[in-house]
Amino acid sequence: MDDKVLGNFLTARGRLHTIPSKRSKQLVVLDHLAQSFDLGQTYTEVEVNAILRAFHPDVAALRRYLVDDAFLTRDGGVYWRSGGTVDL
Repeated sequence: MDDKVLGNFLTARGRLHTIPSKRSKQLVVLDHLAQSFDLGQTYTEVEVNAILRAFHPDVAALRRYLVDDAFLTRDGGVYWRSGGTVDL
């Protein structure tokens, strides 16, 4: 099901053409975006924005969703991945 959801919201080049409004689909997309951040690495807001800009121009909304849904944690202007699927 996740592949189908991603197929509906990502272009062939991997860009997000629409941010899903339905919560369950939004979580699938956010999990996908979280995979772009390495576990154990910290990021500045500028770095987070650069990564997210590769997917969609509204980086502020994506960043907020990722933090609000605990895919990323923010403290003192520093971000790190704190959730999402982990491939072992």
